[in-house]
Amino acid sequence: MHEYSIATSIVEAVLDLAKRQNSSRVVEVKMSIGKLRVLSVDQLRFSYEILSKGTILEGSRLTVQETSGWVRCPRCGYANKIETDDESFHFGIPSMICPTCGTNLSIEGGDECVITKVRMLIPTAPKQGSVD
Repeated sequence: MHEYSIATSIVEAVLDLAKRQNSSRVVEVKMSIGKLRVLSVDQLRFSYEILSKGTILEGSRLTVQETSGWVRCPRCGYANKIETDDESFHFGIPSMICPTCGTNLSIEGGDECVITKVRMLIPTAPKQGSVD
């Protein structure tokens, strides 16, 4: 279950960012995860929730946008989506050979796992000056 180790990295990165921003609470973490990463979003959220307990991330929402896999042929320009809904994909990578010219295909998208946005509360500094 590599979702736990991915969630650990996410929590550590967000806690580091929150510390640098002097945040008092993280509200939401948005991510973009490609289907070629073969991650279970449910298991990732479960792990995130467990790892967030007792931190300023506790109760925050992990929002995941899944992106499709795309390949392109550098020789002939063939481009197409890779379907990853087939269960056999979890046990091996599909053919990465261009069906048009036989050249190795390049992955153009769908293999990312990135934090795209973090919503957090940052306490405002009190106004300076004298109060009458």
